[in-house]
Amino acid sequence: MLVTGVELAPFLVAVVMAAASASLKSFEFEVFGKYTAATARENNIVGWVKNTSTGSVVGVAQGPDAKMDVFKNWLKTTGSPKSRIQKCDINKERSITALTFSSFDIIR
Repeated sequence: MLVTGVELAPFLVAVVMAAASASLKSFEFEVFGKYTAATARENNIVGWVKNTSTGSVVGVAQGPDAKMDVFKNWLKTTGSPKSRIQKCDINKERSITALTFSSFDIIR
């Protein structure tokens, strides 16, 4: 996903989420924007985010299906304030059985 706007910063995101009774899902994405980490945390998604040299946010999201759908919809339609979404690529979407991370961190 590509988002442009004044308040944007690039990140690389790997995101993970847990729910005892929900099926888990994983996908990779690419976006531009500093609000990705905050939105992931609001949805109880864990993982990490890091700036890329190309100015995008690339990541892997993992978590319960319902929360992942909310997060994916936000990536595709909302993004950060004052941004315009040009493109959102969601790749390698699949079911998973276990989570990889326990928190959501910004790696500098």
